[in-house]
Amino acid sequence: MGIKVITPASAVLTLAQMRLHLRLVGDPHPEDALLLSNLAAAAHFAEHYTGRSIGVQTLELALDAFPSGAIQLKQGPVTSIISIKYIDSAGVEQTLASTFYALDDYGIENWAIPVDGWRDTGSAANAVKIRYVAGNVPPAVQAALLLTVGELYENREQAELSRGACALLDTVKAYS
Repeated sequence: MGIKVITPASAVLTLAQMRLHLRLVGDPHPEDALLLSNLAAAAHFAEHYTGRSIGVQTLELALDAFPSGAIQLKQGPVTSIISIKYIDSAGVEQTLASTFYALDDYGIENWAIPVDGWRDTGSAANAVKIRYVAGNVPPAVQAALLLTVGELYENREQAELSRGACALLDTVKAYS
């Protein structure tokens, strides 16, 4: 099982938001590149810490075969399933019609649920590929990202993430 990012996350904060938070004047500002780099690091940390997608992005989950029941779609929140493709027993790629599965998006964990069971697959690595849209940026995550960007900016040589940023991220963290 593996997850691949197909379309990277949309922008989660603007330079204007970061400059305002840090009280930086000027557009462009000489340190805009550093702010963008800090934002990328903050978003990566937030995704790792929470197990959730930060910013809307397209992901693809690959499995060697369909399981006996529902398939957990990691790194939610999942807003839609784009497609479910699989290699059939003859070795031909098939696209499963959307009438054969449903998205359960109620709760922290999201699932692809078969309507009448999954189809048989051939014996190939990554025989099943589920492409889906996941991610958002709730206000608590925006605040945590601003705190983290600020910490990285102000303490470039010895940054320590504030407990406040982690506490904000805990509100969306996927505990497993």
